[in-house]
Amino acid sequence: MNDNVLIKGGRVVDPASGLDSIMDVFIENGVISKVSGGIENPPDNCSVIDSAGLLVIPGLVDMHTHLREPGFEYKETIATGTRAAVRGGFTAVCCMANTNPVNDEPAITRFILSKAASDGACPVYPIGAITVGLDGKNLAEMASLADAGCVAFSDDGKPVMDSLLMRRALEYSRIFGKPVISHSEDARLVAGGVMNEGLNATRMGLRGIPWAAEEVMIARDIALCELSGGRLHVAHISTKGSVRLIREAKARGLAVTAETCPHYFTITDEACIGYNTAAKVNPPLRARADKLAIREGLADGTIDAIATDHAPHHREEKAMGFDDAPFGISGLETALALSLRMVEKGVISLNRMIDLMSAAPCRIMGIPERRIAEGSVANITIVDPAVEWEVDPASFVSLGKNTPFEGLRLKGRAAFTIVNGRVCENFKGD
Repeated sequence: MNDNVLIKGGRVVDPASGLDSIMDVFIENGVISKVSGGIENPPDNCSVIDSAGLLVIPGLVDMHTHLREPGFEYKETIATGTRAAVRGGFTAVCCMANTNPVNDEPAITRFILSKAASDGACPVYPIGAITVGLDGKNLAEMASLADAGCVAFSDDGKPVMDSLLMRRALEYSRIFGKPVISHSEDARLVAGGVMNEGLNATRMGLRGIPWAAEEVMIARDIALCELSGGRLHVAHISTKGSVRLIREAKARGLAVTAETCPHYFTITDEACIGYNTAAKVNPPLRARADKLAIREGLADGTIDAIATDHAPHHREEKAMGFDDAPFGISGLETALALSLRMVEKGVISLNRMIDLMSAAPCRIMGIPERRIAEGSVANITIVDPAVEWEVDPASFVSLGKNTPFEGLRLKGRAAFTIVNGRVCENFKGD
């Protein structure tokens, strides 16, 4: 498309800008130059997107993605992962540090940024490791990682079991103004578990992971956050007790934020029945009461953001036995539709969903906020809320086809994603 784009007649919804009405949005050279009720006579060299019946919202941002590069390119690359993100409506992603080599030194951060600049379909914001090699023994050079471009720090995939190390990391987070993201899991309580501890695990003869494994670590990290005065962000919460702990921490005024993922508010551990490794994820899918509590936390503001925890794996790895298959769900291309289901069910409003998937991730990670406002860089997601489609992992752009939602009928998806003024038509010919 041309550098000048007119988005015509869509329902423009941007809570931050106070917008919710049928409007036109004009983009000139990648920047929103006009938002109005009717733009007549656009320039001859202007491309027009007919958005009648569509939603025009601030571009989505995923604050928790595993891009796998460097080191695990057979699972995903920066090129394929960012293309999947754009197809799912995301205009930027934050990538976790569990690559090979681990993103625990500036050279790896610079490699990721360089690769994203050359191959990426959208901006990539690296998250640096808390500890060297994710070994939980020695703090990484957080200052150097921050200077190289890391926006946060996390050993996601592995918990930081050493409380003193976690305290030091949170103290540094106060200095750098960047959050420490907790993978809240007590490894000793997990004890080799592979799914939620409960009746279904017992029936299947599988080792369970108790709710306490998550909640014990969240409680510890909240205490360390209070002690240190640092910034704590809790990743992928999955239990009702976790929601309660976050709610109480916020009520006490602590600098604590939290995210959850679509699979935790959509399905339960029943999806694992039949030894379905596509539903094997960490933390595990929980019980119905937990799912309902996660929904309540999204609605009342306890949970700040919806993230995908996009964790692509090769099909042969997921074809292994349940005990041996890796944890993870490929989530970038289904997250928007699953979140729209919560809007349709009345669990959250559309404005709330936009905050959870766009504004809040930007606030937490300290990256440029997506706005539909004159003078803002054009990062916009245009959603067709009425289109119905069936999840077919074979059609995923991501190399990871591992999803528990195969065959599920969903409603709504990103028709166009505009990244820094560049228009991507996501489902042309579908």
